[in-house]
Amino acid sequence: MLPDIDTLFSGNLLLSALRLSDQALLKPHLELKEYRRGDVMFEAGEDVSFITFPLGQCVAALVIGLQDGRAVETATVGREGAIGGVVSQGSLPAFSRAVVQVPGSVLRIEATVLQQIKRTSPGLRNLITRYSDCLLAQVLQSVACNASHTIEARCARWLLSLQDRLDTNVLPVTHEVLAELLGVQRSYLTRTLRTLQEQGLIQVRRGRIIIVSRPAMEEATCECHGAVKRHFEAVLGAVYNAGGTLVSLRPKPAEDKQMSQAV
Repeated sequence: MLPDIDTLFSGNLLLSALRLSDQALLKPHLELKEYRRGDVMFEAGEDVSFITFPLGQCVAALVIGLQDGRAVETATVGREGAIGGVVSQGSLPAFSRAVVQVPGSVLRIEATVLQQIKRTSPGLRNLITRYSDCLLAQVLQSVACNASHTIEARCARWLLSLQDRLDTNVLPVTHEVLAELLGVQRSYLTRTLRTLQEQGLIQVRRGRIIIVSRPAMEEATCECHGAVKRHFEAVLGAVYNAGGTLVSLRPKPAEDKQMSQAV
């Protein structure tokens, strides 16, 4: 039996957005697991046997390994979503590697069990499909961003997205991790961070980066962060507080009715 399951559900916005009846279908099959920074949830090519819901400040990145040894981030997932084959009808080989960037707890469920429950719950099926659309939007926008925008803008975008998930201006990220996710050498990233610091946007400390001014960071970044944020709002009814932080995925009443009728 999981400790205080209702509190655990509140740590993930997808799970907390579900009706109580749908939550009840999932509860007996969920397990709590702890991850450390750098832990790998699955490797590219491995069958994804579990769907994982990060809780609280736990954040993982989906990265693609290249032949030259670099690994580039394609999407970041925290308490707003889920990791694994959330749409597929069972265990399938992963295309990317999922690695934990910010340690913490997750709830996970066997992929085959989730698919069985989805077949009996239109609301759950609809919510997962909506989230999958948002995750794809994040991946597509990341491709466009990496191809078109400066490293400074891309770095600002990534830091803002991490702040959205952690709800703090002190981000526990190292130079090594950020350089890997952005697909650049550490020396290049160091120069980029120095530029952002000289502009008064961030402060760089050992093992962490502090966002000094969120409005100024939003001005410095490209349009990609805002585009993904707006898509989440439109598709999932996500609500952001005054600081821009993701705080809820609760569907609006009309959307909630549509979800209950979805096939």
